[in-house]
Parts: sequence; structure tokens; C-alpha cells
Amino acid sequence: MSGAAGMGPVAAFALVGALGVGSQWLAWRLHMPAIVVMLVAGVLIGPVAGLFDPAAEFGDLMAPMIQLAVAVILFEGGLSLDFARLGDARAGVRRLIWMGAPIGWLLSALALHLVAGLSWQSSAVFGGILIVTGPTVIAPLLRQARLSRRPAALLQWEAIVGDPLGALAGVLAYEGVLVLTTAASPLGAVGEFALGIVFSGALGAVSGRGLVWAFRAGRVPEYMKVPVLFATLLAVFALSDAVLHESGLLTVTVMGVVIANADLPSYDELRRFKEHATVLLVSGVFILMAASLDLGQVRALDWRAWVFVAAVILVVRPLTVGIALAGAPVPWRERLLIGMTAPRGIVLVAVAGLFGTRLDHLGVADGHLLGPMAFVLVAVTVVLHGFGLKPLARALGLGGDGMPGVIVIGASRWGVALAETLHKLEVPVLVTDPNHLRLRRARRAGLPVFMGDILSEAAEHSVELVAFGTAVAATDNDAYNTLVATDLGPEFGRDNVYQTAREKEDKIRHALPATLGGRAFGDGETAEALEQRMIDGWTLGTTRLTEEFGYADWQEKRPGAVLIGWVGPGGRLRFVPADAEVKSAPGTRLIAMLPPEPAEVRPKMEGASGLPG
Repeated sequence: MSGAAGMGPVAAFALVGALGVGSQWLAWRLHMPAIVVMLVAGVLIGPVAGLFDPAAEFGDLMAPMIQLAVAVILFEGGLSLDFARLGDARAGVRRLIWMGAPIGWLLSALALHLVAGLSWQSSAVFGGILIVTGPTVIAPLLRQARLSRRPAALLQWEAIVGDPLGALAGVLAYEGVLVLTTAASPLGAVGEFALGIVFSGALGAVSGRGLVWAFRAGRVPEYMKVPVLFATLLAVFALSDAVLHESGLLTVTVMGVVIANADLPSYDELRRFKEHATVLLVSGVFILMAASLDLGQVRALDWRAWVFVAAVILVVRPLTVGIALAGAPVPWRERLLIGMTAPRGIVLVAVAGLFGTRLDHLGVADGHLLGPMAFVLVAVTVVLHGFGLKPLARALGLGGDGMPGVIVIGASRWGVALAETLHKLEVPVLVTDPNHLRLRRARRAGLPVFMGDILSEAAEHSVELVAFGTAVAATDNDAYNTLVATDLGPEFGRDNVYQTAREKEDKIRHALPATLGGRAFGDGETAEALEQRMIDGWTLGTTRLTEEFGYADWQEKRPGAVLIGWVGPGGRLRFVPADAEVKSAPGTRLIAMLPPEPAEVRPKMEGASGLPG
């Protein structure tokens, strides 16, 4: 790739960052899987155009850069594995890890030998590595597909825990090949491997406990918690990897799980920062992986390699999941979805390339094929699941439908009227309130309800948040509304979290920073004012705009109406901030509050919702 010569590491870093983040943004704009866009961008800039060669630009730093990035990604994954949040997915996760991993190893090795024609040595090593399903890929896919809670938890836990297990399975198989090839002591090799596993697991647990103690006891100031976390992560990864190669992945995963289950007050801040870092790292690693592809090696693969890829996707994976989850309390639809979902990521390519080179040095004739075959499997599964996971989940009833729903927090007259109006527009809606009596209105209207605090652990287990894209905090408690909007902001996106206006918020001593609370909407009315309007006879109604009857006509016909939001022709719901410019098109359905008027002079409405006092 002569075009890459002379770029320099600084420009190369900038290029990788721009391509990675730019691909994610483009995927968001085009409603495409981000992984697919990143893969295409890397291949185009690397082997196709020859503009960027990561190995030439970064040299010997390339491998350790990817290793450290994968370590951070796995740690962030471990940091999200809170046992308390597993709920009814616990049994399935246990089976996928302890039964699925060895079954998958065996079936993958058989497929490699019998279908792809690899030697037993390469099949055993590569089969162990194929346990991994790729947290670098699963996380963006789950975000895009919006799966139901339990299958999402099963796939996420399997991917994060399976990655270090796959790397260690590759180490174990390689040690076995090494013993058979060099006539080294089998007992010594097994002892070294066992010692490395025990040491890496213990190091991760002790490091996690040490950080928890230091953070909880106030030994680390708040502003230094994230830097201390990163420094400790890199240190324990390097130390564990020095004892047993690739065991550092297990160490950082264990450390993340320990911290996730320690109930730290600052846990959310740590996790969110790590999520942002992981987005950058996943983007960069995928660009590097795709740009490093050797198309010549891929072309050298024969038809048996491609048949093997199909066998892994259509036979090995479904059979592994079917056996592992047999008898588990997991519905067949979820088993089918999980069995047909196994995207591979950067860990597979990195570890397969490493052990392929080592097997080649040991004289295993087909060791060099592991890297290209791993990349082909990654590329095929990324594209297949990137475009297929969401439709499959919808077909099985395990994913969000085409229109993200709305959570209305507060079962006041106005809140229930809003929910009823949205329900009539076929927008999924949920009314939440900790007061059982208040929810009677919503139940009488036939609306789905949740009794309790939307921020509670019970809500995490009972409410499928993935089905909702907007939250409206409309209780009579301004402080609680602000708390809910602030907490749900990172989950839904701050542009999609709204709250009723606070009392005296225009006064300087009552003003809050922009980082707290949700967006205002409508006329910026308080919850009390909205409730009073409902008592005075106001209603909520909808109007469909047409070519002949536009937004200006609607304003003229209903001068006293207060626009709350609209549902666009494509089904997208938007609430109207108080200062927003309204953009409408034919087919748009406006949602507005209507003042009480004599029935004979009120324009004909599609639907109206009002509740008796």
C-alpha cells in the first residue's frame, strides 16, 4: 500500500478516529448497522484504495494497541454485568457459559477438520477461539436492534464472559499442540496453564476489591477515580499477560464484574465514561482490523472454507445453543433468536492471527489460514446479523416495533389523557406511578401501567425500556421530575426526555444548570397548571394535516390550542419544545391541548381525550 507511506502516526490516529466516529454517525443518519459501515470504511481505505496500511504506520505498536483496546472493551463489558440485573436470564447465562462453551469448542473443531479440512492441531486451537461471540459487535447490534431484556442479557453476558474463555481455550489447545510437537512435559504445561488461570482470576478479583475499598473509603478523590481505574486496568492486564499470554482478558473481565456488583455510589459515572471510551475504541479497532485485511489471503481460501462459515452459522451455533439451553426456562423464540445470533469481532481476529502465526512457526502446515478464515467469519456474521438481527427479533416478537414508545411518569389527569391520545395513534405507551389509586384512571382507559418508581430495580426487571424511546416526567413533584429526566437522559438521549416546567424556574435562585432535568414542551406549563386545565374542561386531541389543510390552517382554525407534539408521516413521534420551530408535512398528525368550546363550533377532530374531574 504505497499510498499510505509517509502519513505518520499522528495523521494515522486522526484518520482512524475520524473514520470510526464518522462511520457511526453516518450509520445513525442512514439507519444502518454501525458495524457494517465501519467494516466497509476500513476495507475501502485499506486494501481497496491502498491509502492506509496500519502495520506500516504503527509498526510494532499495532498489536499492543489492539490488545489494550480489547482489554478496555472487555473491562467495560464486565462493568455492566451486575448479577442483580440478571433476573430470569440467570439460568440461561449459566448454561450458555458452562455448557455452551465446551460444546461449541467441540463442534467447531469437528467442523474445521471435517468441513474446512484443517489439521487436528489447527482445528483444536481455532475451535477453542470460536467460543467468542464478540462484545465489540454485540453492543452496537443490541443498541440498534432494541431486543427484549432477557435475550439481550443472554447475548451480552455470553459475549463478554465468552471472550476471555475463548482466548484461554486457544491457549490451552496451543499448549497441547506444543507438548505434542516439542515433546515437552505434559504435566508441566498443564501446571503452568492452571497456575496462570488461578493467578489471573485472583488478580482481577483482588484488584477490583481494592479499587472498591479505595473508592468507598474516600482514599481516591472523585476527580481521580476514572484515571486511577484506567491505570489499574492497564497494570493488571500487563501483569497477568506476563504470567500467561492472553490471560489478561480474564483478569480485566473479573475486575469489571467485581466493581459492577459492589454497589458503588459513583458506579454510574464510571460506567458511562467507560461506555464513551468503548465507543471510540470499538470504532478504532474495527477500522484497523478492516484496513489490515490482506485480500490475497482471502482469495486463496477454497470453497471448503466458505462452506465451513455457513456450517458455523447454520449448524454449529444453533446446535450448541439448543443443547446448552435444553430444559432451561427460556422460551423457544428466545432460543431460536440466540441460536441464530453469533457475530464475531476483533478478539477472534486478533487471537486467531496470533495463534496462527505460532502454529506456523511450530511447523503446522495450515496454521497461516486461521487469520484469513477468522476475518471472513467476522465479515460474514457482522453483515448478516447487522442487517438480519432486527427483522428476526421483530418476527419473533422479541424486539421493539417500528415506533419507539413513550413512558409517561405520573398518572395525573393530564398524564393519562396524553397516554390515551398516544395510544389511539398506535404509539406504544406506558403510564408509571407509585400510587395505586392514581393508576386507576389509566387502567380504566385500558393503558399499560407500572406501579412503582421508574428508577427502581423492580422497574429494571419488569419494564422493557428497550421498547421506549421517549420519557415524559409529569408528576406533581418538580424535584422528582428533574431526577427522573436526568437519570433517563443517557438511556433515551437527552433530546428525548421531557418534563413539565418547574415552579419559579424563571427565578435565578431556583434555576438549574442545563445538565439537569429534561426539555420543556408546549407552553412550558407546570404540572399543576396542566392539571387545572384538565379540570377546567380542556382536552387533548389530534388532527391530520393534508395538502389542503396545512399547519397554518390548523393555527387559524384553533387559535387557542396548545401544540404538544406530532407524529410524522414516517411514524416518528416528536414533542414540541416551547421555543421550537414546527416543521410539518402532509400526513403529519398534530397532538394538541384544546380549550373548552361549544360542541357546535368546535372543528371536527380525529380523536380527543379528556378525563372527568
